[in-house]
Amino acid sequence: MPQTELCEKFKRAAGIICKLGLVPFPLTDTAVEIVKRVVGQAEDELDLIVSFRKNPSQTMKQLVESSGLCEEKILPLALSLAGKGLIFNQPNSKGLMVYRLLPFMMVGLMEYKFMGPVSGTPEEKELAALFEKLLSDLRDQTQTHYDAIAPLFAAAPAVDRTVPGSVGAEGKAIRIIPVDKTLGAVEELIVPSQTVEQIIEKFDDIAVGHCFCRQRRSLLGEPCKTHAPVQNCFSFGKSARHTSANGFARLVSRGEALKIMKEAEQAGLVHKAFHPAGRESSPETSICNCCKDCCDTLRGWRDGTLPMINSTYFISVIDPEACTGCGTCVQWCPTDAISINPDAVAQRDENACLGCGVCARFCPASAISLKEGLRRVFVMPPRLRKG
Repeated sequence: MPQTELCEKFKRAAGIICKLGLVPFPLTDTAVEIVKRVVGQAEDELDLIVSFRKNPSQTMKQLVESSGLCEEKILPLALSLAGKGLIFNQPNSKGLMVYRLLPFMMVGLMEYKFMGPVSGTPEEKELAALFEKLLSDLRDQTQTHYDAIAPLFAAAPAVDRTVPGSVGAEGKAIRIIPVDKTLGAVEELIVPSQTVEQIIEKFDDIAVGHCFCRQRRSLLGEPCKTHAPVQNCFSFGKSARHTSANGFARLVSRGEALKIMKEAEQAGLVHKAFHPAGRESSPETSICNCCKDCCDTLRGWRDGTLPMINSTYFISVIDPEACTGCGTCVQWCPTDAISINPDAVAQRDENACLGCGVCARFCPASAISLKEGLRRVFVMPPRLRKG
């Protein structure tokens, strides 16, 4: 095949992937180069990717029609792309196999490529740098069109949901203040599990992989400043079956999952649960355990790339009489929602608090509690320049 025609196929495939997911990416040379690195010279795989241009989720019958290929030809191509992190291939609730083309991130190619073990090869470092450039391209788009896209961000569903920790550094339970008002139409409100124990208990299939954020940052020469444990990225149900089948994660028992979760909590990591398309009424697909400096969601917000859009059922409450103003909570807060006021007392910004409980966990004076109450946290990224 002429090189120009192959290049055009890479561009078409990258353009389709760019449009997928909660965060559409601009079609840039960086996006095309990532597809080249991941897919390689497998022209037939590029053709299959293009078959998803009108419908990102298809059954085998639909793929046969959209691709013009027979089932025997599609199966190995789809299996190869699944192993490369570009296709999710698991049965739906009715047992019918569905093939879904994955986005670049949230949750897609970037997460899967760095969820498995890495060895620091030049190829891994180059791919990590390409994804960093992809995020930089997205930041440029956000900053250039800041005013136009702000309303779109404001209307978007929560990217993730914070599940708070329950125990302080000394082993004492973090105090929970019950909600002091009745929520409207309670019978219609589906409240998802509020502890990691409840989430883990739901699933027979649980898999754990490496934190893709901390691994990618390490490949970029920026190891985690908090020295957080790395193998604590969880997937559940059919997501666990997918990640384990493709070598991105390994299946674990409920007991081992709880042990790993507890270690993550002790390290001050934030439990962030993900639901299909942000639908909290649907069972969780995964849980990330995020640190302040490596998490792509938090970094993207601080760097001016994406807003922080989170769902939470808690908010931190600081007792000014008990607070000593030591600043420990300021150091640990993942969203910089706490500061020390002129009276040398910690104060919390309600708009930025995720209710993660990390501040309460490490407060040496036990001056911080968590108050119940459904909230959506939305904070636009800082505006770095005028469009």
